[in-house]
Amino acid sequence: MATGITSFGELGKLGGFELTYPNKATREEILSGNRAGALIGYCPKGSEGDLFCGDNLPILRSLLFDRGMRGKVDLVYIDPPFATGSRFESRKQSHAYSDNLRGAEFLEFLRSRLILLHELLSDSGSLYLHLDSRMICEAKIILDEVFGVENFRALITRKKSNPKNYTSKSYGNIADYILFYSKTDSYIWNRQTTEPTEEHLKEYRYIDDKGRHHMRVPLHAPGVRNGETGGEWKGMLPPPGKHWQYKPSTLDQLDADGHIHWSSSGNPRKKVYLDEHEGVSVQDIWMDFKDAHNQNIKITGYPTEKNPELLERIVKASSNEGSLVMDCFAGSGTTLDVAGKLGRRWIGVDESCEAIATICQRITKGTAKMGSFRDSEPTNEEEMLLFKEEPRVFGLSIVGSMLEPLKQQAQQADGHQPDARCELSRLLCLLPDCEFEAALSASGGSS
Repeated sequence: MATGITSFGELGKLGGFELTYPNKATREEILSGNRAGALIGYCPKGSEGDLFCGDNLPILRSLLFDRGMRGKVDLVYIDPPFATGSRFESRKQSHAYSDNLRGAEFLEFLRSRLILLHELLSDSGSLYLHLDSRMICEAKIILDEVFGVENFRALITRKKSNPKNYTSKSYGNIADYILFYSKTDSYIWNRQTTEPTEEHLKEYRYIDDKGRHHMRVPLHAPGVRNGETGGEWKGMLPPPGKHWQYKPSTLDQLDADGHIHWSSSGNPRKKVYLDEHEGVSVQDIWMDFKDAHNQNIKITGYPTEKNPELLERIVKASSNEGSLVMDCFAGSGTTLDVAGKLGRRWIGVDESCEAIATICQRITKGTAKMGSFRDSEPTNEEEMLLFKEEPRVFGLSIVGSMLEPLKQQAQQADGHQPDARCELSRLLCLLPDCEFEAALSASGGSS
């Protein structure tokens, strides 16, 4: 059955609505809030990215107003807490983060950061927000409010795990969701494809006189046009309510090249050849990016760590080499690691000492097979992925109040190879307490 298709641009003209809840701040209040105070910084030359340790809200404001980052970020991916009311620990039994915010408090926490991220995005930039079923519907309305409903691009469903023996009175929970928005309609987009399935290959059931497999598709498309594509071609008009997909001159060339099949009743159809197939466009249901689920998959040990191949698809689709990618809920550093390996620059932010230690480990030393994490620590240092041939460096800036806890954590772990906080300890030794970056203190904001 044919259905009407409304463009996102048309949706924007219809007007939207917004959520109301207690203590919802205005946009102006969010933008004018406290900025990060002085940060203690380690920023080597040639670094592929910058990692910030502290509350992301004042740090985002400082990046926006004090470091001139407005409109400089091409891609944001965030995987914030999911409003679970839970406490999360790493496989080393170290506290990673608490997910205590619920309801309206969680929504305002998220909205305030989305408003700042929108300001940081370039006009060709995009944002991906990863959540589960608890708050995805409310988050969609918040994003419509911040970005505009016309800039909604997709709601992606990801299969996160294998089927479960679910005993509750409901369906098994094996999916979470990613909302994709752009800042404008002129956003970076690199079409992603997958190999055709057996079912898809069956559509190429015709063989021409040169032995080439092909399918035959209509030459017309929905919609009336008044120009050349709405007129006659070879004495025939397109079907009612439709137009030719190509100008008559192009159709003539396709016909001359033998790329049009004429049926016995005189109906023309274009030949689409299998050997010219560029792959099947990726759809909005992603089945191939489950979380770590066997002992040979390499991980950091940080909780709720996402599949690197998931981030690889997003980074490739919505950024270019040299683009700036941001993740202000950096966690295990998957976004930052993938972005760096793909030739992108990055900015990461997290206030968890465990996250910062994990990211330092991951960028400079690598990951370990999940099966290596026994008794809370990786047991075989040789299983770590070492970056010997391509050393990678990054900048690290820490809100002053968090320096001492990080130093204590690093010192406690120092010498416990292959626990990687030894790398964090090395970096912290380069951060004397009196060395403050003035760049982020111009506003006189507090940390």
